[in-house]
Amino acid sequence: MASAAQWLEGARPRTLPNAIAPVVAGTGAAASIDGTVWWKALLALVVALALIVGVNYANDYSDGIRGTDDDRVGPLRLVGSKLATPTAVRNAAIVSLAIAAVAGIAVSLTSAWWLLLVGAVCIAGAWFYTGGRNPYGYSGFGEIAVFVFFGLIAVCGTQFVQAERVDWVGLVCAVAVGCFSSAVLVANNLRDIPTDTESGKQTLAVRLGDARTRTLHLALLLVPFVATLALTFRTLWVLAGLLALPLAIKANGPVRSGNKGLDLVPALRDSGLAMLVWSVATAITLAT
Repeated sequence: MASAAQWLEGARPRTLPNAIAPVVAGTGAAASIDGTVWWKALLALVVALALIVGVNYANDYSDGIRGTDDDRVGPLRLVGSKLATPTAVRNAAIVSLAIAAVAGIAVSLTSAWWLLLVGAVCIAGAWFYTGGRNPYGYSGFGEIAVFVFFGLIAVCGTQFVQAERVDWVGLVCAVAVGCFSSAVLVANNLRDIPTDTESGKQTLAVRLGDARTRTLHLALLLVPFVATLALTFRTLWVLAGLLALPLAIKANGPVRSGNKGLDLVPALRDSGLAMLVWSVATAITLAT
């Protein structure tokens, strides 16, 4: 029987920056065109947080019943370690995704009805990442999905529900956050190349191989700082986003050094922290 602390660890709290950062960046983009609506921003944050917890539990469940997590290197998995039953973890995923749906419906009804369709796609994407007969995460599309869901949709959606439109600033922020978020997954999948290969999980890292995956991680971390330069056309103060550069360099350090296994865990953490610092710094300067 898993303890409360183990359930919390199973929710993978280190991934929460992937949910918080796009809402922060999207709110900053909305503020830059005088469109901030704080209660809508909070609802968007609830949607993002519930979605990422839901997808983490869904992954735990789906990978666990497939046996993919039987020899796991990374963070605790509840089903794989037999600390919780597959049914209990599946139900936790369903509850989390239901919370995201309720919050999403609330914000959609005050903005645009078609956002309900976007929300349905996001929930389906969360479940079928590793769930179903042909999970797309097992075919190398995980990074693309993260870029779309936690970059383009999350940032642009947050700006839209507040400002009722998306401008070029929102799009640039969405690309930057999407690249950061994808870098987190790339580091995760780089660490898991040996076990994923053995279990038949064809992630993008497995397909690219070790060396090219390391290059991809660096490229993804560079894009947000190019985005910062582009955003100077709105205000020079966005150069504050460069405060995240040391963290990005630190995040790429273990990847650049050829580290493997658990030695790559800091790359996940610091990639997420760089994303959060970049989003907060950029949002504050766009709002002023």
